[in-house]
Amino acid sequence: MEMNLKKEIENYVPYNEQERCDKELMIEYINTFNDVLTRENKMCHFTASNWIVNKEKTKILMVYHNIYKSWAWTGGHADGESNLLNVAIKEAEEETGLKNLKVLSEGIFSLQILTVDSHIKRGKFISSHLHLDCCFLLEADENEMLKIKEDENSGVKWIDIDKAVEMSNEENMKPIYKKLNEKLKNVKVQ
Repeated sequence: MEMNLKKEIENYVPYNEQERCDKELMIEYINTFNDVLTRENKMCHFTASNWIVNKEKTKILMVYHNIYKSWAWTGGHADGESNLLNVAIKEAEEETGLKNLKVLSEGIFSLQILTVDSHIKRGKFISSHLHLDCCFLLEADENEMLKIKEDENSGVKWIDIDKAVEMSNEENMKPIYKKLNEKLKNVKVQ
């Protein structure tokens, strides 16, 4: 485990009780397991996600996730990479086709531990597990051309910030998206 990620999480100031509890558990998992950056750890592993806003911060860019059948943020597994911002940007570009992303948050914008139910991915059964997720706040030009990543999503679109939560069919994600919107409105960003 790269010490920079551990330090970044240790230095992260939680926004609410959920983040305080999840931060504590993330640090415990980092201290307990040496493989939390890879999917080799079948119980819990790191992911990086994005809350992508337009310049006016009135819209969120979301993708229609094929596995979860829901509008969702972009993101993916660390797969051994300890610089989660790099992972987040790579995933945003791959899943949306965007090339000109601007990072708005100094470091992690939000953190959360997400439950992932068992599912089939690329013909293989994946057991239920936890995603130790670090979310980054990115900005994009809503006029830039968007592109679907067919093996992961079947839609990419800008959604009014006030509708982003209700567009999700995942009940466990609604409080996270609501938190991200609250933080966006209440926390000073560039």
